[in-house]
Amino acid sequence: MAAPQDVHVRICNQEIVKFDLEVKALIQDIRDCSGPLSELTELNTKVKEKFQQLRCRIQDLEQSAREQDKESEKQLLLQEVENHKKQMLSNQTSWRKANLTCKIAIDNLEKAELMQGGDLLRQRKTTKESLAQTSSTITESLMGISRMMSQQVQQSEEAMQTLVSSSRTLLDANEEFKSMSGTIQLGRKLITKYNRRELTDKLLIFLALALFLATVLYIVKKRLFPFL
Repeated sequence: MAAPQDVHVRICNQEIVKFDLEVKALIQDIRDCSGPLSELTELNTKVKEKFQQLRCRIQDLEQSAREQDKESEKQLLLQEVENHKKQMLSNQTSWRKANLTCKIAIDNLEKAELMQGGDLLRQRKTTKESLAQTSSTITESLMGISRMMSQQVQQSEEAMQTLVSSSRTLLDANEEFKSMSGTIQLGRKLITKYNRRELTDKLLIFLALALFLATVLYIVKKRLFPFL
């Protein structure tokens, strides 16, 4: 059965390896970080916590090594502790380099954004000028359309007045036509009546002439042929 001290040493080594891998992963995250600065700060905070846990476990392992009864085991563990310390120092160096690389990248990105912001401002200015010119052109076009519509309305009013005048003329002509139609009908009636009266007069004249001739014949007969 393993002694409790050996179990403690094994647990310390396992946790040291685990914290070392976590530190390396966080350092890689810092290398890959492109900002913002708050994200870098958060990653550095996590790295500090992992370094603190790693340092505590290395100190526990060193304490366990010094408590070993056998000198050989003691020296072996102290050598492991020294290796872990060197690896931690190497991780700290990599951490500083990663921070430097990340900060340079963030600075370059911020400069690029500032330059792009200047370009955007110029572009916005150009866009505003273009929009103002377009708006002026549209306003002129609308004013031209308004003038054309005003002319069309005026022409429509004149056409409407002409139509009203023509309508009145037609109505007057229609009234005159109705009046003339009545006059023509009256004249026709008078002519018909006159024709009838003329026929009656002719008939009366013919009857009167026949009566006159009959009277003359009667008188001549009485004088020439009294015996008859």
